[in-house]
Amino acid sequence: MTTTSKHDERIANLTFASVYPHYITKVEKKGRTKAELHQIIEWLTGYDEKQLQKLIEEKVTFKDFFQKATLNPNAEFIKGVICGYRIEEINTPLTKQVRYLDKLVDELAKGRKMDKILRTP
Repeated sequence: MTTTSKHDERIANLTFASVYPHYITKVEKKGRTKAELHQIIEWLTGYDEKQLQKLIEEKVTFKDFFQKATLNPNAEFIKGVICGYRIEEINTPLTKQVRYLDKLVDELAKGRKMDKILRTP
């Protein structure tokens, strides 16, 4: 699936800190915890809680957030539709990575079991 360059640029320039509170609200509203959110973020990106807090304080863009990340090799198994886009068909790497995170947060909020979210065998 091809996204527009304008769409990709908008995602790249969004700060992680501006979206993070929405992730927390979404998962907590559905009875999940901030700790679980951090667990899925760490699984996907390699960032521990201390690193994550630093990135939030620095107000890094999603572009920088994912450039500095060590993406989990099993991230490619994240599939499905999020925000109207089928993840496996997104061609722009950064947009795909952001949608991976969105999908994991969505699965957490929907009550999916953690071992399924983290794609563990």
